[in-house]
This record gives sequence, C-alpha cells and structure tokens, in this order.
Amino acid sequence: MTTPACANHVFILMGVSGSGKSAVASEAAYQMKAAFLDGDFLHPRANIDKMSQGHALNDDDRKPWLQALNDAAFAMQRTHSVSLIVCSALKKSYRDLLRKGNQNLSFIYLKGDFETIESRLRARKGHFFKPQMLVTQFETLQEPGSDEPDVLVVDIKHTLEAVVADTIHTIQNRAG
Repeated sequence: MTTPACANHVFILMGVSGSGKSAVASEAAYQMKAAFLDGDFLHPRANIDKMSQGHALNDDDRKPWLQALNDAAFAMQRTHSVSLIVCSALKKSYRDLLRKGNQNLSFIYLKGDFETIESRLRARKGHFFKPQMLVTQFETLQEPGSDEPDVLVVDIKHTLEAVVADTIHTIQNRAG
C-alpha cells in the first residue's frame, strides 16, 4: 500500500555511529515540537538477544526491524506534522525498505568524516570506544547518491547547536 502525499512528513536521521543522530534528532524534535522515535527501540527480542551476546546483526536479522520502522513511520505521520526517527540506514537496501510505499518520508544524512567522528567518540564520557566498530560502520556505509533524491545532507563538522539548527532548517525547507 502506498501512502498518498500529505502535509505530514517523516524524517529518518541516518549516519554512522557517533554522527550525532540521537542528540540531533532529540533536540530538533524538542525545538520543533515534533514526534521522536529512536529506531533501536523497535528491534525484535531476537535481535536484542543476539546483540547482547556480542554478535553482529545480518541483513536477514534487520528486515523485520526495518519493516517495523516503516510501519512506525506510516503511523507517526498520521498524527504528527513532523516526525523524526533515528536509524543508521547505512545501506541503500535498508533505506529502500524504510521508504517503501511512503511518499512522505525523507532521510537526513548526518555526514562526517572518519576523523571528526572518531574524535567525538573518544571524547564521550562513560562510553567504551572500539575503533574497529567505526571502521566497520564506514565500510558498511553506502553513501546516498543522486539516485536517492529524498536524502538530504547535513554536515556535522560544526557544533551540536549548529548541526541542530541546520537540521531544523533542512526539515522546514522539505516539509515546507
């Protein structure tokens, strides 16, 4: 079923771990009085159990989770003019599952280089940083190209406040 275009819009904030997805989305949602969902909350129990045992998820593990996020986006846009969802969406195939049947969904790619994100992850207090995890994230990342016009880019090299402001401006221009 395809969602007809309407005034309500869902934005998925995507990017590698450490790009600021959760911090940017939660602050932008607060300032805009928009709905907010951390996509990790919708992982099925099997995925949580697998990750808890230290095993990485594969594409088959992610499919039901991505479908749940697609369903959540559909539901959120029914009651909110703007909704923000956090999901890394590193592969194009993941983004395709997330956007399936929903004309009112866009992505905001929080784009940063390895060095910027690594320095931010190292600076996090109370967070154990494994450099190999970031390497793996960048290896998995399929950067959106011109064939994905619903992906908007926000550069994260600035302060959190500036990135939030850029994100809000990007959302307002698209949702307009």
